[in-house]
Amino acid sequence: MKVISSLLLFLSLNAISQDVLHIDPPFWWAQMPSQELQIMLYGSDLGGLTPEIDYKGVSIESVEELPNQNYLVFNLSVSEQAKSGTFEIRLKDGRYTKAKIDYQLKDRTSDTNRNLGFDASDVIYLLMPDRFANGNPENDSVEGMLEAADRSNPNARHGGDIKGVSDHLDYIKDLGMTAVWLTPTFENDQTPEYGAYHGYAATDLYKIDRRFGTNEEFKALVEKCHSMDMKVIMDMIHNHVGDQHWWLKDLPSDDWFHDIEKYGTTNFRGEVQSDPYASKYDLDKLQKGWFVPELADLNQKNPVLAKYLIQNSIWWIEYSGVDGIRMDTYVYPYKDYLADWVAEVMTSYPTFNIVGEAWVEKVGHEAYWQGDKEGEDDGYDSKLPSVTDFQIMFNLDQALTEDFGWKDGLSKLYYAISQDRLYADPMKNVVFIDNHDTERFFTKMGEDEDLFKMGYAYLMIIRGIPQVYYGIELMLANDPVNGDGRKRADMMGGWPEDKRSVFTAAGRTKKENEAYDFVKKLTNWRKDAKAIHEGKLTHFIPENNTYAFFRYTDDEAVMVIMNGNEKEVMMNRDRFAEILDDYQTGVNVLDGATIDVQSDFQVGPKQTAIFELKK
Repeated sequence: MKVISSLLLFLSLNAISQDVLHIDPPFWWAQMPSQELQIMLYGSDLGGLTPEIDYKGVSIESVEELPNQNYLVFNLSVSEQAKSGTFEIRLKDGRYTKAKIDYQLKDRTSDTNRNLGFDASDVIYLLMPDRFANGNPENDSVEGMLEAADRSNPNARHGGDIKGVSDHLDYIKDLGMTAVWLTPTFENDQTPEYGAYHGYAATDLYKIDRRFGTNEEFKALVEKCHSMDMKVIMDMIHNHVGDQHWWLKDLPSDDWFHDIEKYGTTNFRGEVQSDPYASKYDLDKLQKGWFVPELADLNQKNPVLAKYLIQNSIWWIEYSGVDGIRMDTYVYPYKDYLADWVAEVMTSYPTFNIVGEAWVEKVGHEAYWQGDKEGEDDGYDSKLPSVTDFQIMFNLDQALTEDFGWKDGLSKLYYAISQDRLYADPMKNVVFIDNHDTERFFTKMGEDEDLFKMGYAYLMIIRGIPQVYYGIELMLANDPVNGDGRKRADMMGGWPEDKRSVFTAAGRTKKENEAYDFVKKLTNWRKDAKAIHEGKLTHFIPENNTYAFFRYTDDEAVMVIMNGNEKEVMMNRDRFAEILDDYQTGVNVLDGATIDVQSDFQVGPKQTAIFELKK
């Protein structure tokens, strides 16, 4: 009898005639928030069999009808009376038992230091495991998997892994980061021609890619982060899977995926979802078109698939203890499905947080996706706590690099932030200045170190939850190559053969150390700055390409002056008297210099100056 190796980790299978090649989820827990459990079995001719269970507190509620008879899907009720243990699932054909499966209900952990969520007190460090560090060279290429490591190709798999991340958590923590977001670690067994090192082409949603490590290693990484007072955000994708996913080799049903022959690829216009005048053609193209031909578009209107995806999220949250989810391509799937997914996850884990990638062009389109906003004209409530605030990035890029008039330059930031009334809670927005899909910030700034520092400082003090992209602490620039690999360079020193290591001060260049020290100082300062985590924001209309704003609580206040000019400027303190009248001095958080805020004061050229105000 043949049983694939992954199942040996999770179950004991005693088949009498039929082989069961997949069982999802591989195990479950007693005393879960929801009593519903959907099990999918895959193997030759399983669909015509009848499942039977005799275990206290567990009952079969229904069997789903799928046209492909190699799938058997049934729904269980796991009541509060069900205890942890192993029960037998018998697959019967009339009176005859064709297969027996031992299925385990585990005890839920009593550890409360998990599923913590993330908020504006955090700074998120985004990294790509394949490009961060190679802790285990032995898993770079795995026999039987379609793509081997080739570090000479910027757009291929390079061999970074979970152990590499775990080995360098001290480096991340020392920078002041409080949360780690890893791009997806699911199995991506795609062909070398596609290059799925990034993780967004899942071929098994219940398995960590063996070239990254194992499920157990991922869980251990989360636990290690928690022991170091850092959180973990897991990247998920419910819009699509890789075209080598085992579902595509034997479709569960004709409507499991959208038809690429009919809809082609997507139009990439997420704004269509919130457009009251959108055509059906455009909406179908967005929701049903494939992202690229190698990424098969999932049809979440299929209720069995929808339940599978929701349950998979809950399984990973419970299994690993992760603190949040970043959902990729959030504006592409059916929005009613997404609201159901968010509701089920957040009901099960009330301290959790989810951020949806809403890559759209205007503030109104962005704000549409954040839940709990009263008065939406179309009645839609996404229930989503956090959105990716692309508008901050777009406007910062323009504010720092374009020629300015009275409506340009730093005014771009003013006009973006002054629309915060559209968000349900802008403090929950995830703000960033670059990520794995954009050009690196230092490159966008023309490799101007002053503009780089201006942008990073702004990120640390604007409202919301800041996310930084690995390597920004080194002023890492784009590589001069084609493809997305140009934005996703390896961290030098993360591979045994590297000649130097940026993970140590001795291995960094002078400029890299200057950038590292700057990032480290500001980020660590932010950790204790309650005015930034919780404070209100008051800003003043930019004048002469200077922009002043204040973050404050009842107990503390921070003044921020952005000067986009090549020369120092004199600031008229009377303009800010409504706030400054309560304070005597301001202490620069970077150099400790003190200014008198009862008089006019100067701010140097091309900088974001941050002052802690003192009475």
